[in-house]
Amino acid sequence: MTTIDAPSADALRHHMADSLVRAGCIRSKPWRAAFLSVPRHEFVPDFTVRAQGSLHSYSQGDPAWLAAAYQDVSLLTQFDQDGTATSSSTQPSLMAQMLEALDVRDGDTVLEIGAGTGYNAALLSHRLGPGHVVTVDVDPELVATARARLRAAGYEPTLVTGDGMAGHPERAPYDRLLATCGVGRIPPPWQEQLRPGGVIVANIGCGIVRLVVAADHSCGGRFLHGLATFMNARPTPDTVGTTAGNLVQPLLTWSGQTREITLPALLDAVGPQFLTSLLHPAVADFALVDDEERQIRCLFDPESSSWARITMTGTGVMSARLDHGGPRDLWAEREPLLTQWRDAGRPGHERYGLTVSPGGAHVLWLDEPDGVSWRLPD
Repeated sequence: MTTIDAPSADALRHHMADSLVRAGCIRSKPWRAAFLSVPRHEFVPDFTVRAQGSLHSYSQGDPAWLAAAYQDVSLLTQFDQDGTATSSSTQPSLMAQMLEALDVRDGDTVLEIGAGTGYNAALLSHRLGPGHVVTVDVDPELVATARARLRAAGYEPTLVTGDGMAGHPERAPYDRLLATCGVGRIPPPWQEQLRPGGVIVANIGCGIVRLVVAADHSCGGRFLHGLATFMNARPTPDTVGTTAGNLVQPLLTWSGQTREITLPALLDAVGPQFLTSLLHPAVADFALVDDEERQIRCLFDPESSSWARITMTGTGVMSARLDHGGPRDLWAEREPLLTQWRDAGRPGHERYGLTVSPGGAHVLWLDEPDGVSWRLPD
């Protein structure tokens, strides 16, 4: 009987790195060397993978664990009391694209927001040297675990427990900033703590933006081609976010003001999802089908308790009934931006860019900073 040996960690790591090169995610030799050298599996002894609507958990000792650790997927590594994932090891292809977008040079110092498992800090440390990497995370447990696993892998960057939105001024100024958590807006301390010419790569809404910092600490740049949504930055370790599961029943039954509307675009199309995630990064937004099999879009703003329910009526391709309540009319805020996108010919998200003033005002623009633009709410 012939037995086939399972691939080794080295072989799996080589296969992953080569796949990322072929896909164009890794474009430079130093980052290929980092992905070849840093053992991802040592940072994820236990994790969960979401696939086809279900969760699959792996741990050391499981025959499938090692190969699963080198899949090109996000590995969920921490959950809150409601079962919502609060930390992960980012999908390697996305991680590689963001690291390449940083455009680091030898000697650069990087501020990383979000410790996660420590794997990303290890990649940065391999590329730049541990003395050039500072990682900040609000969760002391994550920081302690990441520090131990980094040390075991031979890397000792600076890890700090604190609010990542405030950066880490003690080591400023930095040359680069990489946020591995989602933020609604770029915090002014990030701009202030980077040198002129410094680069910020961060997730806003479902876009990944690359911003270059100017001498006055304004910054601007374009969105990358890939779309992604990271776990949101948390102000405290025990922060519990609003989940769609807790909102379905209320949003199906609440009564408020009602009017008939005509949608300027299909709300589940990529363009509208991208734009509304930038306009309303804190608004819960999900689709469902009711008992009568009608398509419904639900919106909820946790800060103001404003809500909207958009029900397709079937009387026309874009005809719907809007029910809404609270101090904000969420649909009225979204409709002009979606209409502008439709009238511009439904441009792809990679044609958009963002400018952030020194005071924190965010302006979304199409094609060029002085072209068609939209001031995003603070």
